[in-house]
Amino acid sequence: MKILGIESSCDETACAIVEDGKNIISNVVATQIPFHQVYKGVVPEIASRKHAEWILPVVRQALREAELSLDDIDAIAATNRPGLMGSLLVGLTFGKTLAWATGKPFLAVNHMLGHMYAAHLVNDIQYPYIGLLVSGGHSIIAKVNSFDDLEVLGTTIDDSVGEAFDKVSKFYGLGYPGGAVIDRIAKDGDPKSFSFPIAKLDKGDDGEHRYDVSFSGLKTAVIHQADMFLKKGYEKTDANICAAFQETACRTLITRLFRAVEDTGIRTVVAGGGVAANSRLRALLAERTDINCIFPPLKLCGDNGAMIAGVAYQFLKRGDRSPLDTTACARIPQFKRGLANLEHFGRR
Repeated sequence: MKILGIESSCDETACAIVEDGKNIISNVVATQIPFHQVYKGVVPEIASRKHAEWILPVVRQALREAELSLDDIDAIAATNRPGLMGSLLVGLTFGKTLAWATGKPFLAVNHMLGHMYAAHLVNDIQYPYIGLLVSGGHSIIAKVNSFDDLEVLGTTIDDSVGEAFDKVSKFYGLGYPGGAVIDRIAKDGDPKSFSFPIAKLDKGDDGEHRYDVSFSGLKTAVIHQADMFLKKGYEKTDANICAAFQETACRTLITRLFRAVEDTGIRTVVAGGGVAANSRLRALLAERTDINCIFPPLKLCGDNGAMIAGVAYQFLKRGDRSPLDTTACARIPQFKRGLANLEHFGRR
């Protein structure tokens, strides 16, 4: 069964064709980075206009690279939440229109489910496992029981880790996108040069925020109070700031993640989202040889159509369909601990 998946939640116009939820036949991603770099961040109006210009050529290229026609496609899928509203509407409207015109089933997909599924495209992974969803908009630790059943254990109480990377990079004029830039610059720095704080949210091992994370304080420390945390004998260089900030951000995530592993007894961890491409995060998780840590390939960490098509296949196999009046949603209700997908990860 071949699914054509469209993703346009932010600043990538993407389309992929995936067979049986695993075999990626084609995967086209048109990035808008050059158009947003001058602004040091994504400009929603520019993003939606570029999606409108690129969506048809990208879909045609995906079909061409797969050497398929629309007659060979069994269903159409598109992201409908969360993301930039204008961007979402372009891909969603195109996908629904294509499904209506061809008479094929349509599936609307939450792209956070897509990020969690990305590693499944190249790995055989058994449920349940502990999921780490880290992106520009989310930082979530969850027990993943199935492709659309995520029991949230912890999340950020303020900023996401990806947002913290972007804001630090923007403040110091390092470049955009912030995550990739900081990861690269950090390789020439010393992570011990600054003693940036890790937020302590719980008042003991059984605290309310045992698995939650916070990056607002870290972001403030790096941007406005860096001199206070500089260690003796070190220089305040961009490389040292990046290395120390990245180290603290990654260790903030893994301390909570490892708590979830120990408390649940689940020894498999699967990561997803743009920050899952971070080299230091991957290295720190690899140090735990007693845990099976699985990452998507780098090309599947960012937004892409393959992960959308993969999730759509699972819905379709179960007999689900999305009505053509399904609309886009920029945000989904705040992730809450202990709640599964039914309210927060649903497609409507």
